[in-house]
Amino acid sequence: MVFKRRDRRPIWQIVVSFIYPRGGWTRAAHYVKHRVRRLPDTPEKISRGIAAGVFTAFTPFYGLHFIVAAIIASIMRGNIFAALLATFFGNPLTYIPIGVASLGTGYWLIGRPFNANLFGFGSDMAPEFCALGCRFGNAFFDITHNFMAVFTAETADWRGLGEFYHEVFYPYMIGGILPGIICGTVAYYLSVPLISAYQNRRRKALRAKLDQLKKKSTSVSEDSL
Repeated sequence: MVFKRRDRRPIWQIVVSFIYPRGGWTRAAHYVKHRVRRLPDTPEKISRGIAAGVFTAFTPFYGLHFIVAAIIASIMRGNIFAALLATFFGNPLTYIPIGVASLGTGYWLIGRPFNANLFGFGSDMAPEFCALGCRFGNAFFDITHNFMAVFTAETADWRGLGEFYHEVFYPYMIGGILPGIICGTVAYYLSVPLISAYQNRRRKALRAKLDQLKKKSTSVSEDSL
């Protein structure tokens, strides 16, 4: 494979790089910003892609954010690559506020009190209470266990996945729509003038270089005469 890494990284290093990338999140943010600005498309189309990616960060479809962002961007007629880059709005530094906003809004919309114990914020949390990470683990265990139960004598049990759906996934999915739309809209209206200004400045710089090259070529031809 041409693009395969020569040095295979251990699992722990991959996890650490995901949580804290090489060079830090500031450098990663500058890289994403630089790539978005240089996309060969209109500011409006790029900004629609950014809005789609930011909105996707508020959905509970972890592991599928690239696919969801690409679908939403294509529906909005936005730049798909910009949408993929904008999904990095959801990262280990923002997952907690995004999760709190989405779940809090979801619980409010379905008429249930927000369960702060899910994030370990509650003061009356019992030692045996299953928090957010525990519920994710139980759901994953149910999926893998029940899949293996098809080929073995084990009995399928969907309680963990059912609790995860009712306590986390459903309110997250419903509640993430409103803050996702708000943040996506803000990202759109902030991105359009910034990208327009950058593209105009880049065009002027390119024209200035072309003019210099033309003047240089003209002077060289006159000197040769």
